Amino acid sequence: MNDNLSRDLYTALCAIPLIDPHSHIDPIAPASRSLDDILGYHYYTELAHSAGMSHEPLRKETSPRDRVKAILGHMGRFDNTVQYAWFLEIAREFLGFTGDKVTSADADALFDSAQTIFSQPDWEKQVLKKSNIDAIFLTNEFDDSLDGFDTSVYVPCLRTDALVFHLDKPKIRQRLIDTTGVDVGDAQSLRKAVWKLFARFKAKGAKACAISLPPDFAPVKVPDAELDRALKALSGDSPIAKAVFGGFQFARTIAGKSTGVDESPQAAVARGVFWMLAEHCREFELPFDLMIGVNRTVYEAGVYQGQDLFDRQTSLIQYRDLFNAFPEVTFPISVLTSGQNQELVAYSWIFPNVVTNGHWWYSNIPAYIGRDLTERLQAVPKTKQIGYYSDAYKLEFVLPKYNMYRRVLAEALADQFVRPGRMSETEAVALGKRLLRDNVREIFDV
Repeated sequence: MNDNLSRDLYTALCAIPLIDPHSHIDPIAPASRSLDDILGYHYYTELAHSAGMSHEPLRKETSPRDRVKAILGHMGRFDNTVQYAWFLEIAREFLGFTGDKVTSADADALFDSAQTIFSQPDWEKQVLKKSNIDAIFLTNEFDDSLDGFDTSVYVPCLRTDALVFHLDKPKIRQRLIDTTGVDVGDAQSLRKAVWKLFARFKAKGAKACAISLPPDFAPVKVPDAELDRALKALSGDSPIAKAVFGGFQFARTIAGKSTGVDESPQAAVARGVFWMLAEHCREFELPFDLMIGVNRTVYEAGVYQGQDLFDRQTSLIQYRDLFNAFPEVTFPISVLTSGQNQELVAYSWIFPNVVTNGHWWYSNIPAYIGRDLTERLQAVPKTKQIGYYSDAYKLEFVLPKYNMYRRVLAEALADQFVRPGRMSETEAVALGKRLLRDNVREIFDV
């Protein structure tokens, strides 16, 4: 950091206990057990692959030590990236690494240190304490077990991608039957099943419903009669079922009127389920996290979790019916591209129920965070900004990722508020605390 003011603000921000509102942590095994868990994070496998590593080291048959050596062997090709900086910070903070740079020559020593350190019986507690984490939100499939962990620390969150986009798959439908006892065949039974899911999650302390959405998705209310037809078609219960995958179409309706645009039964079900989720978020008083703009499997030959990308066709105008129809539901919004941040800022500026939420995926690097954060601080009410979430798969990543954000935040607070005389340092830290913690508590009722 460039000066004492920014460093002082950063130090003060680091003292604020975190409530991380989005992660992919497994609450049964939240901390890493080997260095392979660290370097298996998709950022490292996809960067190494992009820089020349084959798929061979990522095969299940490859030993964890050899996989680590292969990834570290390619790390010199991407040691300019912020993801490398995360790993270096993990090595220093958790593994006792004292060098200036991690190279392939450090592979065995780091692997062995991780084996010893990560096997300590209280390692999870050490990481939580060192990272200053009070609570961290999970990403739970609708049929995940919600038992066997402390839900005050590992907070359940109902992830609904499978329900919305894959209800045509027999395995998903069977999982829904197994979880709810409801065989979904029409809108009424679907509504009953969704209610049971929300009731179960709410009883276990869930604080949000969440979904990731493709660029072309536009939520609209689907009339029950149309949803009945689509569900029966997908389940094979109607004479038209055989035509489903051969081009049978349903007319899309908005506000009870046909748009003249045809869509498949799958699309009608997706819109119907999504709208029903919003209705239940209203009933159960849960925010609905929307992560907007991801195209799945763009790079077909990519590594696991390293295939998805964005494009420029997404607009939040596609969600206007949703935002208008559910003023009681808070929608924390993440956009995949920094280029869409101005639109998100404008919607959060105008709509009381739209909230900016973190810096997602391809926008999660300091250059984009700095620009996006500046725009939000200058235009969006401070009570409507969720500053950051880790998106971490293992606890060890929370510290370096949040530190990255806190450095950018400290610079922004110094430049925009303290130096111009708009705020004292104490007031600037309070603003930072609101973004890092207070808004999470208030919006998600933690």
